[in-house]
Amino acid sequence: MHHPTRRTRRHSAGPRPDGRSPLQVLEGSFLALATAVEPLTLPAYLVCEEPEHTVLPVDQIRTRLAHPGTSPVLRERTWREVIRRAQHLGAPWDTVAVAMTIPVLHRMLARLGCPANLERAELEQEALAAVTAALPAVDVHVADAGRELFAAADRAVHRLVYAARRRAQRETGPQMAHLGRLTRTAEQASSAAEFAGVKGGEERNEYAVLARAVRARVLDISEAQLIAVRAWTMSPCNAWLPSVE
Repeated sequence: MHHPTRRTRRHSAGPRPDGRSPLQVLEGSFLALATAVEPLTLPAYLVCEEPEHTVLPVDQIRTRLAHPGTSPVLRERTWREVIRRAQHLGAPWDTVAVAMTIPVLHRMLARLGCPANLERAELEQEALAAVTAALPAVDVHVADAGRELFAAADRAVHRLVYAARRRAQRETGPQMAHLGRLTRTAEQASSAAEFAGVKGGEERNEYAVLARAVRARVLDISEAQLIAVRAWTMSPCNAWLPSVE
């Protein structure tokens, strides 16, 4: 299974022309192996205490592997065999091993969320690349070998999210600082209005809402400034408001 370099993945991590995400593309390849005329199978005893069949297609193995009722002993046994085959036999078992992590990756990414400046497809691609990179080095003799693959994916996506958030802070920092100064000025003016017996809560709330709207990217800084200026000029207590630079 070919895996592009990090630079290529960054460039090609968006949705495919057919609209499928990286996890969906891998899922399609995996299911094709499981539903072929001669499906790829594994011994049923790996995930069944008392198997009714000698072998099961790999998709049924994965379903049982992800089932909460499957015992830890059976999970460890299955992961050891899947990883062993991927390491020693290569394709298509490397595809199977990575695809076996898909249910866990879906739950992991759902809990993680996705920053506004980071595509879900990029997170998926990063997670898959991390699993693929970790696969050859996993020790099949340790307990819960599959957890090493999940841990590699978890570290990779958290690094990506952290970098995206840092990038967003660098890009929006100066703008938010400017709006922050604008909000503080309005709050000071509202406090002066309150001291004079005029209600200022509405004014303070307006600028807090504007600040939150910019953080959420509902408004950009110029739109927020325009709204703020209009709010000040229309306020009945604008005699207390300082001029806006």
